[in-house]
Amino acid sequence: MSKKWAIYGVVTIAVVALFFVWRSEANKPDKLDAFATCLKDRGAIFYGAFWCPHCQNQKAMFGRSQKLLNYVECSTPNGQAQLPFCTKKGIEGYPTWEFKDGSRLSGEVALETLAEKTGCELPATQ
Repeated sequence: MSKKWAIYGVVTIAVVALFFVWRSEANKPDKLDAFATCLKDRGAIFYGAFWCPHCQNQKAMFGRSQKLLNYVECSTPNGQAQLPFCTKKGIEGYPTWEFKDGSRLSGEVALETLAEKTGCELPATQ
Protein backbone atom coordinates (compact mmCIF):
# COMPACT_ATOMS: atom_id res chain seq x y z
CA MET A 1 0.00 0.00 0.00
CA SER A 2 2.79 2.47 0.76
CA LYS A 3 4.32 1.92 -2.70
CA LYS A 4 1.03 2.95 -4.29
CA TRP A 5 0.94 6.17 -2.22
CA ALA A 6 4.55 6.91 -3.10
CA ILE A 7 3.70 6.68 -6.81
CA TYR A 8 0.69 8.97 -6.33
CA GLY A 9 2.89 11.41 -4.47
CA VAL A 10 5.54 11.49 -7.21
CA VAL A 11 2.90 11.93 -9.93
CA THR A 12 1.21 14.73 -7.96
CA ILE A 13 4.51 16.55 -7.44
CA ALA A 14 5.35 16.20 -11.15
CA VAL A 15 1.95 17.59 -12.20
CA VAL A 16 2.25 20.52 -9.79
CA ALA A 17 5.79 21.26 -10.99
CA LEU A 18 4.69 21.19 -14.65
CA PHE A 19 1.81 23.53 -13.83
CA PHE A 20 4.17 26.07 -12.25
CA VAL A 21 6.60 25.85 -15.19
CA TRP A 22 3.71 26.39 -17.61
CA ARG A 23 2.40 29.38 -15.60
CA SER A 24 5.83 31.00 -15.41
CA GLU A 25 6.28 30.66 -19.19
CA ALA A 26 2.83 32.10 -19.85
CA ASN A 27 3.60 35.14 -17.70
CA LYS A 28 7.01 35.88 -19.24
CA PRO A 29 7.14 39.07 -21.28
CA ASP A 30 6.88 38.40 -24.99
CA LYS A 31 9.26 39.95 -27.51
CA LEU A 32 6.56 42.33 -28.83
CA ASP A 33 5.18 43.44 -25.44
CA ALA A 34 7.01 46.79 -25.50
CA PHE A 35 5.94 47.40 -29.11
CA ALA A 36 2.28 46.58 -28.42
CA THR A 37 2.34 48.78 -25.30
CA CYS A 38 3.87 51.62 -27.29
CA LEU A 39 1.13 51.34 -29.94
CA LYS A 40 -1.48 51.59 -27.21
CA ASP A 41 0.31 54.48 -25.50
CA ARG A 42 0.53 56.35 -28.82
CA GLY A 43 -3.21 56.04 -29.37
CA ALA A 44 -3.36 53.29 -32.00
CA ILE A 45 -6.72 51.50 -31.89
CA PHE A 46 -7.32 48.16 -33.60
CA TYR A 47 -10.97 47.61 -34.61
CA GLY A 48 -11.94 44.08 -35.53
CA ALA A 49 -14.44 41.26 -35.34
CA PHE A 50 -14.03 37.85 -33.74
CA TRP A 51 -15.15 36.07 -36.92
CA CYS A 52 -12.76 37.99 -39.21
CA PRO A 53 -9.85 35.85 -40.49
CA HIS A 54 -7.76 38.94 -41.30
CA CYS A 55 -8.23 40.15 -37.72
CA GLN A 56 -7.05 36.77 -36.45
CA ASN A 57 -3.99 37.03 -38.72
CA GLN A 58 -3.30 40.56 -37.44
CA LYS A 59 -3.53 39.36 -33.83
CA ALA A 60 -1.26 36.41 -34.62
CA MET A 61 1.45 38.84 -35.77
CA PHE A 62 1.62 39.99 -32.14
CA GLY A 63 1.57 36.53 -30.56
CA ARG A 64 0.93 36.70 -26.80
CA SER A 65 1.47 40.47 -26.94
CA GLN A 66 -1.92 40.94 -28.63
CA LYS A 67 -3.45 41.19 -25.16
CA LEU A 68 -1.68 44.55 -24.76
CA LEU A 69 -3.20 46.14 -27.87
CA ASN A 70 -6.04 48.64 -27.71
CA TYR A 71 -8.47 46.26 -29.43
CA VAL A 72 -12.12 47.12 -29.97
CA GLU A 73 -14.51 44.29 -30.84
CA CYS A 74 -17.02 45.62 -33.37
CA SER A 75 -19.18 42.55 -33.93
CA THR A 76 -22.33 41.64 -32.08
CA PRO A 77 -22.02 38.29 -30.28
CA ASN A 78 -23.99 36.52 -33.02
CA GLY A 79 -21.69 37.94 -35.72
CA GLN A 80 -24.63 39.35 -37.65
CA ALA A 81 -24.22 43.08 -37.05
CA GLN A 82 -21.84 45.83 -36.03
CA LEU A 83 -21.93 47.36 -32.58
CA PRO A 84 -23.25 50.95 -32.49
CA PHE A 85 -19.93 52.35 -31.26
CA CYS A 86 -18.12 51.10 -34.37
CA THR A 87 -20.93 52.25 -36.65
CA LYS A 88 -20.76 55.73 -35.12
CA LYS A 89 -16.94 55.73 -35.63
CA GLY A 90 -17.48 54.88 -39.32
CA ILE A 91 -15.61 51.56 -39.22
CA GLU A 92 -16.40 49.95 -42.59
CA GLY A 93 -14.10 46.93 -42.66
CA TYR A 94 -11.86 44.76 -40.52
CA PRO A 95 -9.21 45.06 -39.38
CA THR A 96 -9.03 48.84 -39.20
CA TRP A 97 -6.29 50.69 -37.33
CA GLU A 98 -7.03 54.23 -36.21
CA PHE A 99 -4.22 56.54 -35.10
CA LYS A 100 -4.04 59.52 -32.80
CA ASP A 101 -4.00 61.93 -35.75
CA GLY A 102 -7.33 60.48 -36.96
CA SER A 103 -5.85 58.65 -39.94
CA ARG A 104 -6.70 55.00 -40.59
CA LEU A 105 -5.23 51.94 -42.25
CA SER A 106 -7.42 49.00 -43.26
CA GLY A 107 -6.61 45.36 -43.81
CA GLU A 108 -3.72 43.40 -42.35
CA VAL A 109 -1.09 46.01 -41.59
CA ALA A 110 2.58 45.01 -41.41
CA LEU A 111 4.28 45.57 -38.06
CA GLU A 112 6.86 47.72 -39.83
CA THR A 113 4.09 49.98 -41.12
CA LEU A 114 2.61 50.30 -37.63
CA ALA A 115 6.07 51.19 -36.33
CA GLU A 116 6.53 53.87 -39.00
CA LYS A 117 3.05 55.30 -38.43
CA THR A 118 3.40 55.56 -34.64
CA GLY A 119 7.13 56.01 -34.12
CA CYS A 120 7.18 52.89 -31.93
CA GLU A 121 10.35 50.84 -32.06
CA LEU A 122 9.93 47.36 -33.48
CA PRO A 123 12.32 44.81 -31.98
CA ALA A 124 15.11 43.81 -34.37
CA THR A 125 14.46 40.07 -33.95
CA GLN A 126 10.89 39.30 -34.87
